[in-house]
Amino acid sequence: MSPTAATKVLVIGYVWPEPRSSAASGHLMQILQVFLRQGWDVTFASPANAGEHKEDLTALGIRECPIELNNSSFDRFVAALAPDIVLFDQFMMEEQFGWRVEQQCPGALRVLETSDLQSLRHARHQRLKEHLKARADSDDFSALFAPAAAQEFAAMADTDLARREIAALYRCDLSLMISEFEIELLVKQFGLSPALLHGCPLMPEQQPEAFVPFAERAHFLSIGNFRHAPNWDAVLWMKNSVWPLIRQQLPGVQLHIYGAYTPPKAAALHNPAQGFHVLNWAEDALQVMSAARICLAPLRFGAGIKGKLLDAMLCGTPSVTTPVGAEAMHGEEPWPGAIAESASALAAAAVRLYQDQALWEAAQEHGRQLLVARYRQQVHGPALIQRLEQCRANLAQLRRDNFTGGMLRHHHHKSTQYMAQWIEAKNRPA
Repeated sequence: MSPTAATKVLVIGYVWPEPRSSAASGHLMQILQVFLRQGWDVTFASPANAGEHKEDLTALGIRECPIELNNSSFDRFVAALAPDIVLFDQFMMEEQFGWRVEQQCPGALRVLETSDLQSLRHARHQRLKEHLKARADSDDFSALFAPAAAQEFAAMADTDLARREIAALYRCDLSLMISEFEIELLVKQFGLSPALLHGCPLMPEQQPEAFVPFAERAHFLSIGNFRHAPNWDAVLWMKNSVWPLIRQQLPGVQLHIYGAYTPPKAAALHNPAQGFHVLNWAEDALQVMSAARICLAPLRFGAGIKGKLLDAMLCGTPSVTTPVGAEAMHGEEPWPGAIAESASALAAAAVRLYQDQALWEAAQEHGRQLLVARYRQQVHGPALIQRLEQCRANLAQLRRDNFTGGMLRHHHHKSTQYMAQWIEAKNRPA
């Protein structure tokens, strides 16, 4: 590579980015913006079909390239591109394409964007199901939020999903982690070296200058992609338990629920008489968030950090959530709203915040302080670039130190190669 040539980055996406539909896509777009500001040459490829809210990457100067699973045409594509860095968006893309990247571009830095630990989210979902099966009428869910890292590990370790996901992290040269809790879990429980991980939280481009005041806001808001299981569970919990308690004390208020890809089962919950409004996709999430007085996010399971709660801070909207919702988001800083572990406590906190202007304004200020303390792109963007360049400069030593990853690559890539060749031969026209 000549001294003046731009670093070439290939991003292999699980889906085409829809930043207005999901926090995961929003985070990926923030990373792409960091690359573009560095002057890097970015290509985005995905085997997925384009969704209705897909971002126009070409307008940003990013090449878009559809690719296919189990097709050797990808080999020719990646060899011709000769990327310096390959970013896999979610571990399934590393499983599918990692061996082809190594075969064609062994010197490319392999980076995994995790968004969250899917095996952690899955284990927590199973815990919730077991809790509901044993205590279907439970109000208090504190037991769900109590497990220490060792208990989370025990719930994850025997699952195929965890084995696949952790193996992919080992096979990559660096994995981008959005949650401090997940980094601690991986290092202390799963034994990954910190050298393989980089903390990269949500990075909003702009910090707020002014907020819509208390008196000009009304009602509650909940927002999130309905395809994301934690969001759908939160809607059901609000419908059945949390919202009726709020309406008892605030009979005139409404709850506005926005989410992309609203299924019929969600639309069926729409009930204006109860103040429960299912409103489909929000064209401008920050606009509707700024009009609401409180953001409700009663998440009973999940992983990573929550884009809806960061959006609430950006809009000066206090939020009421659970420990899993606030996990890894505020450190030692006060939460900009309230954290509770039961339907009754969530409802009580929401009503108190809704009515108490002084308490509400204090929560809003906590959000402003939290954004400055933890979510500045001008801090995390350069740190990401620096870490990637360090890894590229020391790639041989990094891979030598990661013997386990090299061993896993050897066995996974050989077996995957044979399987892909068999599938392609089987599908080839006679």
